[in-house]
Amino acid sequence: MHVETPTMEELREQVRFLVDEHDWLAVRRLLAEMSVPEVADLLEGVEMPERLLVFRLLPRDFSDDVFSYLDGPEQDVILGGLTDRETRRLLASMAPDDRTELFEELPGEITQKLLNLLDAGDLAEVRQLLGYPEESVGRLATTDYVAIRPQWTVAHALEHIRQRGRDSETIDVVYVTDRTWHLEGVCELRRLILAEPDHLVSDVMEPVHTRVTAFDDQEEAVREMQRHDTVALPVVDSAGVLIGIVTADDVFDVLEEEVTEDIHRTASVQPLRQSYRRLSVFDLYGKRIGWLAILLVVNLVSSQVISAYEETLMAAIALAFFIPLLIATGGNTGSQSAMMMVRALVTDDVGPGQWASTFVKELGVGLMLGVTLAGGSFFLGLFRGDWRIGVVVGSSMAAIVVVSNIIGMSLPFLFTKIGQDPTVASSPLITSLADVTGLLIYFGIARAVLQI
Repeated sequence: MHVETPTMEELREQVRFLVDEHDWLAVRRLLAEMSVPEVADLLEGVEMPERLLVFRLLPRDFSDDVFSYLDGPEQDVILGGLTDRETRRLLASMAPDDRTELFEELPGEITQKLLNLLDAGDLAEVRQLLGYPEESVGRLATTDYVAIRPQWTVAHALEHIRQRGRDSETIDVVYVTDRTWHLEGVCELRRLILAEPDHLVSDVMEPVHTRVTAFDDQEEAVREMQRHDTVALPVVDSAGVLIGIVTADDVFDVLEEEVTEDIHRTASVQPLRQSYRRLSVFDLYGKRIGWLAILLVVNLVSSQVISAYEETLMAAIALAFFIPLLIATGGNTGSQSAMMMVRALVTDDVGPGQWASTFVKELGVGLMLGVTLAGGSFFLGLFRGDWRIGVVVGSSMAAIVVVSNIIGMSLPFLFTKIGQDPTVASSPLITSLADVTGLLIYFGIARAVLQI
């Protein structure tokens, strides 16, 4: 017999009802049947003070995992309702990287208050991680890892992992260091388990093929993990001392954030640093008005171009019918080219120094696209006017497509060259520039062919 799984909203209603009835045992039973992500989603839809009551009903270890899974604003709400003792225990149970991320999101005065609740060891970890630049690997790293020595036997190493691995972020991979914590090798747990107990760690470890430094950008960790298909990366300082690790779950979060930022920038929106539903109308207004104002100025240039060629339009009114067709095609072509280049640059498929070879390739693509679209445009011009209008529209289409394709390809390279994110070359910006360029090309060719 098939039993329908209740939806999240149905679960929230059930929890609200049980809380109103003060049936705490039933709430505990219901939550015990759910996973950490499900409980986190449930809490986000329950208002205070019921949310705090439900959180306090969670088993201690389970509540720690749920808290780490919540978004920053949700964590702030939970912390605001806890006692100092409860907050101290919760912070101590968090992984160092999750704790650092929490402190980054909080206002300064609240962060300072929470720092005072940490013990000396946790406080030192937080201050060290917060000392690295924003969006650096150092902020992302965790100090909860297992390290072994090369001169140990396999049996000794496994016993050490049993003792220390419980609090480690991962034990799939362990790192081999000398007595001064310089990174010497890496060893998968599988290799240790399959090795003879009396063999030395140095006999079964592998060289470190990839590592990142604490001051590298977080995107570097994403690229290295993708390139080497590994679940963890060692993080070292400038002297090669192992100071922490970055794990796959952290990298997935960074990847999601970076992709979201790229999507926002390509739409000419300043990246949203918080959840959309948490931002006010004024916050969203501020994220969008800047670029819209800039694009308005660029589009005013298009109006001025049309005004400058008013006599040409009056002499051949049929030219006006093709303005939307030509500038829209130019904008679409430029946006296509820009999106491909942005993605190629972000993923290192193309390097900043490969502009010349990319220019030649996109010039060829633009010519092929332009000639193809020019053929159809010629017959449209012929149908609306005469053969001369057909020549103007067809040749303009070819030239606009080629030029727009080059503009779309070149702008991401330009922004990369000056140290900006290539995603700043957004579709609206490309379209606006292609509009101005397209109108100049169109009216220039019209004057030359029609002798106006």
